[in-house]
Amino acid sequence: MSRILSAAPTLVGVTAEATEPTAATPARPPARSGLGVLIGIGVLLAMAIGTGLTVTLAGDVLAALGLPDPGLLTRAGLPATRVLAECAAVVTIGSLLLGAFLVPPQSSGYLAAGGYAALRTALVSAVVWLLAALALVPLSVADAVGRPVTEVLTPAALTGLVPQLAQPSAWMLTAGIALLLVAGCAAALSWGATVGLFGLSLFGLLPVALSGHSSSGGAHDVATNSLIYHLLAASLWVGGLIALLAHLARRGEYAGLVASRFSRLALVCWIVMAASGVANALVRIEPDQLLSTSYGALLLAKLSALVLLGIFGYLHRRGAVDAVARRGDRSAMLRLGGGEILLMLATIGLAVGLSRTPSPVPDTLPGRTEVLLGYDLAGPPTLLRLLFDWRFDLAFGVLAIVLAWLYLAGVRRLRHRGDPWPVGRTIAWLAGCATILVATSSGIGKYSMAMFSVHMGLHMALSMLAPILLVLGGPVLLALRALPPAGAGNPPGAREWLLSAVQSSPVRMMTHPLVVLPLYVGSYYAMYFTGLYDATVASHGAHLAMNAHFLLMGYAFYWPIVGIDPAPRRLPYLGKLGLLLASTPFHAFFGISLMNSSEVIGGDFYRALALPFVPDLLADQQVAGSLAWTTGEIPLVILLLALLVQWARSDEREARRSDRKASADGDADLAAYNAMLAQLSERSTPRR
Repeated sequence: MSRILSAAPTLVGVTAEATEPTAATPARPPARSGLGVLIGIGVLLAMAIGTGLTVTLAGDVLAALGLPDPGLLTRAGLPATRVLAECAAVVTIGSLLLGAFLVPPQSSGYLAAGGYAALRTALVSAVVWLLAALALVPLSVADAVGRPVTEVLTPAALTGLVPQLAQPSAWMLTAGIALLLVAGCAAALSWGATVGLFGLSLFGLLPVALSGHSSSGGAHDVATNSLIYHLLAASLWVGGLIALLAHLARRGEYAGLVASRFSRLALVCWIVMAASGVANALVRIEPDQLLSTSYGALLLAKLSALVLLGIFGYLHRRGAVDAVARRGDRSAMLRLGGGEILLMLATIGLAVGLSRTPSPVPDTLPGRTEVLLGYDLAGPPTLLRLLFDWRFDLAFGVLAIVLAWLYLAGVRRLRHRGDPWPVGRTIAWLAGCATILVATSSGIGKYSMAMFSVHMGLHMALSMLAPILLVLGGPVLLALRALPPAGAGNPPGAREWLLSAVQSSPVRMMTHPLVVLPLYVGSYYAMYFTGLYDATVASHGAHLAMNAHFLLMGYAFYWPIVGIDPAPRRLPYLGKLGLLLASTPFHAFFGISLMNSSEVIGGDFYRALALPFVPDLLADQQVAGSLAWTTGEIPLVILLLALLVQWARSDEREARRSDRKASADGDADLAAYNAMLAQLSERSTPRR
């Protein structure tokens, strides 16, 4: 990062939207203390809403279902502690967002004063997040088993029950992530470390999201994916606003730049929250149940708050951002943002109450296949069903569409500037995005959860075919040409962030041949021959992580071999060929091992599905092995041809470069070489 930022202009005297002085203006303790009091009131309000709704509704639900009551302490303490944990999480995420991407760092790569202050805030909130997550472990155990929390606060009870229950295990994992954040925030000083901590903080939201109400029942794949989008967008929006107001209150530097950057992010977050909230609601409840059930009433209240927040931001945020950017007037943003924070934190309380309220029972109960997969299957996987029986994947389907749109936007910008971009690269990139979309959203993705053979086809498409096509598209090179540079006197922006990421130590390490080859080929064996697949096959979150791992590892492996983008490590063509050939026998042996295996991988899950068109699980696994063998070799042949073509073109370019140099200097190199030979000949000839 220091090399990129030192190459970029220094951060002194930035553009008009960030020209206000930074060190001459003293901080305003009253504004900071007032913001702290406001956030405290908002957290208490959220805790009151979440606790009140839970205590009121949970008791009636438990009594109606005849379930044991864990006691008032658990019924009231669990939602209050969860509100505290979620508020601490959004403050941590927002503070790290501010330090990583809103406040420019110093040219040396270390955080500026505003970024470091945000990091200190993230440290305090991460400690609160850690303590609240630890407290939620016994509370969620008591809630799950219907016993008072004092009875489960023993080492024997916790060690025996926590691994068996989804929510306590999720909160334990969240506590571990929060502990890493505490240690990282206490030690970090650089921009790169802050970016890594920001990514870790977003990951800390996933364990609980993947184990809640949305992860069970019918359509739990759509519900879980939409909930992940909703939580990430809400955390960035709420946490970013709190961090922005704290930065303005302490008279931090580059206030106009920070406000304008957050304003653009807030609009995207609101759109994502609205779309994901509607998708999640359509899965959980029928339209006629919105007014007739308590769950529907809470959902309407939450959606109304979201609409109010959108209107609030549209009508007032723009003027406040302009006032900060142009005139340095922070008071308007502080006044308007204070009311928005109260509404946001109250919405968190509503969300906690909603998560503690059971959704209405559907008219028809889902069958075994729908409970395990999230959807029903029409029948055996015929060719027509694999191609046209679609179920859109909200995770990787959206990813494929967004990647294609961003790439086309970059190509369009280059063409408007009059700069050419090879059509072949565009075709390769779009074909890679189409491969991801078809593999995850067509019948292939739908049947991959139910049949190991189809799953292996999805695996091969994501780990081999899609990455090869994507690296041939040259997305980094396109982005570097399309994104404008920061310019003299301006802070680094998206182009500089991308350069820093490509040249960072983690990327250099991941693309090292001795690292990426074992990770890429070893993933196949570690996933399917160690029992890891058996333990995770029933988890939707594990499937998301599995697909992401296949795609990223494939991209990291093929990037140094045939990638158009400049890789952090430049390999000679013989090294590229050797790396490619070294992976070939591992692919073949993996497919042969699957075909010859006598033990069914993931057998418990597939036997529980009991699909009538898969009577022999071992035969289906042998088909998967043959697919891994045959389909794995075809992309390798294509890759070898692409590598040989690139090698030949490289030799041609080198020859043309030598010819141009010889024409320019009169073939000075050849003349010097001949003169050297003549001199050596004279020395070797004996004198007469």
